Amino acid sequence: MFAVVEIAGFQYRVQPSDVLTVPKMDAEVGSSVSFTTILAAGEGSNVRIGAPTVSGSVTATVVAHGKAEKVVVFHKKRRKGYRKKNGHRQHFTQVQIGTISVA
Repeated sequence: MFAVVEIAGFQYRVQPSDVLTVPKMDAEVGSSVSFTTILAAGEGSNVRIGAPTVSGSVTATVVAHGKAEKVVVFHKKRRKGYRKKNGHRQHFTQVQIGTISVA
């Protein structure tokens, strides 16, 4: 069984026991979260496509919070002596998919 869910504006194809890295969520580590925006679900050749969504839910457990690798942002204007270096680390949450229930 698989499902395509929308989490924070991104679409993910999930199966039970998958571990996903999603944008930071306000949930404690070990708590359970539910995603109800299911765009498609099915198994094998039996696939249900939502118009716009399929009724049901996907439950997941929050595994960890963290920061991604640093992305270096470098600005330079040639022949002017202007250089600026900046970095950014995006916050993320790792969730483990539990059950997928589609009505």
